[in-house]
Amino acid sequence: MPWHQQEIRLQSRPRGFHLVTGEVLDQLPQLADIHVGLLHLFIQHTSASLAVNENADPDVRGDLERHFNVMVPENAPHYEHTLEGPDDMPAHIKSVLIGPSLSLPIRDGQPVLGTWQGIYLCEHRDSGGSRRIVATLQGE
Repeated sequence: MPWHQQEIRLQSRPRGFHLVTGEVLDQLPQLADIHVGLLHLFIQHTSASLAVNENADPDVRGDLERHFNVMVPENAPHYEHTLEGPDDMPAHIKSVLIGPSLSLPIRDGQPVLGTWQGIYLCEHRDSGGSRRIVATLQGE
């Protein structure tokens, strides 16, 4: 299979950690053609990130959000970048800590995730809006 690349749009969500596995995979019907390969996902934003984590218990997502809000608080007196609101600079820091991309192995048309793993959109702004992800597929 030649390389395939496309943009995926995720609906707007409030600040928090959101399980988006289904929303991402629904927009990639080309996965079905790949027996063995890789899926690379890159979010085109500096105030949101992507992660793989717990896909069953929503308490994990809430705990992650609360932990990151304690670890990277709003209105810290040492922030200089404050013109875009109190959630903006913390969003940039959280994005750097978690990261903008994932590389997932593909087997028989599906990402090879563990039993309890799913793809997260980590939305770090109160109102970040819809998010764009560049998905790149390669495989045979």
